[in-house]
Amino acid sequence: MIIYEYPFNERIRTMLRLEDLYERYKFFLHQTHALQHHVALTTIFEMLEVVSRSDLKSDLLQELERQKQILSGFQSHPNIQKNVLDDVLREIDKTGSALVNTYGKTGQSIRENEWLMSIRSRTGIPGGACEFDLPSYYTWQQRMPEERAADIAGWFAPMQSLIDAVGLLLRLMRASGLQFKIIAHSGSYQQMLQGKMYQLLRLRIDARYGAIPEMSANKYMLWIRFTKQDGTVKPKPMEEDIPCELTLC
Repeated sequence: MIIYEYPFNERIRTMLRLEDLYERYKFFLHQTHALQHHVALTTIFEMLEVVSRSDLKSDLLQELERQKQILSGFQSHPNIQKNVLDDVLREIDKTGSALVNTYGKTGQSIRENEWLMSIRSRTGIPGGACEFDLPSYYTWQQRMPEERAADIAGWFAPMQSLIDAVGLLLRLMRASGLQFKIIAHSGSYQQMLQGKMYQLLRLRIDARYGAIPEMSANKYMLWIRFTKQDGTVKPKPMEEDIPCELTLC
């Protein structure tokens, strides 16, 4: 099964991008080759670019507080596992406190590191990080893998609290979704949303269909159109019925 997600607003779009970049960063950080650590470092630069586009820290703190208020309202519900709920509320408090205590703007320590910024500016040029362009960076790449990994993890550390907040909020959002089965007749599906404010759409499809969803949504309506592509030509509309699971979060 393949899960596709579609954000309803720019804030969720930014969070999903950061989540994707963080997964890439973690994967390459735990490798050993210098080229793999290069990808981990340049991924930090990409995350820095994403977080600099908006006041994401403030948005995340507001959303954490909103989630806390919503979940606190369930404490007296008879069907709620109180110990589980208390654990989640403590996690929200801990994540929020760590984010509040973050010094300055997100990634400020990286921006103030002239050496890292020189690498960042060169990596924006195709082939710009060659050893003759950045001899000091090339020398650093000759260090032992564990030394490089420790350096990269240290540079990333000030961003960890923001990434943790993103991960927690996306987890809570996905867990709160309303899931139901649908059939996209002749490869197309539409649903009226009656003005309800959702944040994330999740679509679960059996991989054997080879279906590619093209999704569009706002507070009034969502539209899904499935296409298929064989790797050599542009995607073509599918005409068969496609069963899938839809979750609105």
